[in-house]
Amino acid sequence: MLREERSRSYREFIDDDADEGNTTSPGFFDEATEDLEPEEPNDGTSQEDDNGIGPPRRFSKTCLRNVFTVVLIFIYLLLTGVAVFLAYQTISDFLEKLNNPVMSVTYKEVDYFSAPGIALYPGKAQLLSCKHHYHDDIPPLVDPGKPQEKDCLIEDVTYFSPFSNKTKRRALVFRGPTDVRNKELIFMQFSQNETEEDFSAITYMLFAKFGDLIDSANTSAFMRDCERNYSTWTFSGGFRTWVKMSLVKTSGKNNDGVEFRQESAVVKFIDKRPDSEKTNELFFAVFEWRDPYMQEIRLIVTANPWNSIAILCGVFMALFKAANFAKLTIQWIIKMRKRHLKNKTRELNQIN
Repeated sequence: MLREERSRSYREFIDDDADEGNTTSPGFFDEATEDLEPEEPNDGTSQEDDNGIGPPRRFSKTCLRNVFTVVLIFIYLLLTGVAVFLAYQTISDFLEKLNNPVMSVTYKEVDYFSAPGIALYPGKAQLLSCKHHYHDDIPPLVDPGKPQEKDCLIEDVTYFSPFSNKTKRRALVFRGPTDVRNKELIFMQFSQNETEEDFSAITYMLFAKFGDLIDSANTSAFMRDCERNYSTWTFSGGFRTWVKMSLVKTSGKNNDGVEFRQESAVVKFIDKRPDSEKTNELFFAVFEWRDPYMQEIRLIVTANPWNSIAILCGVFMALFKAANFAKLTIQWIIKMRKRHLKNKTRELNQIN
């Protein structure tokens, strides 16, 4: 009888509780506490730890998610920094290669060179002889200091200096050697009376083609331009100056240029003339090609815009992916924060 009364009282208690209007679903607390962190005791140990048989303490899911989020954000910032640095380095390298082309040197072997122009400025000196020889075979001098046979093609040009309109210049332009295989050379001899100067020399200049002077409508203007663009050298009296020429062609960004390089050797002239004739100072010059190789220099720009564009496209794609990843990460953080606040609000309402 007593047990039946107790059972009846318990059923009545449940029915009374249901009549009060408590409509909370059975799974509410499961849903509400799903994302909440389990409270840990103040002493940092659980009951299982006190008994010595419980598992080690584990981090909650929320803590792991927060740590994972921080790591992902750090990786995003790192990748973004690397992508920005790579883009800057790519652009810098492209501009540096564009402004500093690489020099490519090639040698072209020839049997004949175009006849160069050899312009001499004798001043008060007098041309005594000019002859072509081969295989470095220069015969001994006969009657040095006296006029001899000439077999050179010579142009006498007078013009005003390009650096001073008041200075008048006179140039003897010789047609240079062409047969480099047979070592063709030109031997010249000048004489000059005694002067008041302490040093005496004859200035000369080399330009690319003697035919350009012949074909020009205004030889004076042509020589003025040559003096402005080409270098000049000198050879002294009392010596034989042996000049060996080499031709260099340069292909630049805007235009092509021709330059002469030379190697010169000086040999002292042993003057055996009588003392009465030594008042006339003698000049000797030999012009010859150094070797049958023409040097060509080309400026090559190694910067390839297509390679740089491809690298930049890859960098921008990486930045786009990183930005999309950051957007999804932030949205996920906001969603988790809202869910946490919602669950906390439900818990507070349930307690109240």
